[in-house]
Amino acid sequence: MLSKLKRPPLLFLAALVLGFALDRLLPLPLARPELASIGWTAGGALVAIGVAIMAAGIRNFSRADTPVPSNQAVRVLVTTGIHGWSRNPIYVGMLLVYAGIGVAARSPWVLILVLPLFVILRYGVVAREEAYLERRFGETYRDYKAHVRRWL
Repeated sequence: MLSKLKRPPLLFLAALVLGFALDRLLPLPLARPELASIGWTAGGALVAIGVAIMAAGIRNFSRADTPVPSNQAVRVLVTTGIHGWSRNPIYVGMLLVYAGIGVAARSPWVLILVLPLFVILRYGVVAREEAYLERRFGETYRDYKAHVRRWL
């Protein structure tokens, strides 16, 4: 089960389910209910931006004819487009979508879980992927890594 959670979409889904379950089991007060409409607007904006960033990253992979799922072998190193700004735009997009859902749903636990989710993503997923890419592409990847930020 734990190995399947290393697949990022399942990791995000598990964090969302856990956050909403904790909202039910251990509710935390969320101040200012009159600001609910702002939450929907801000959350919706985060989701929209996140989806756009994810779509740009996925489109880059598709154009390069390399698979998106992190459990499949990479065919080429994608370094142009949005990947010229961030080495992990799909994960950045996923984090924004996740946070947007938490803001729109006014879920304190979903928002609290952003930090552990980020740490697991960074050290449990991205570190493994970076090691693989360095083995696979060597100096080309190290040069890319030196010039493009991991996140933004």
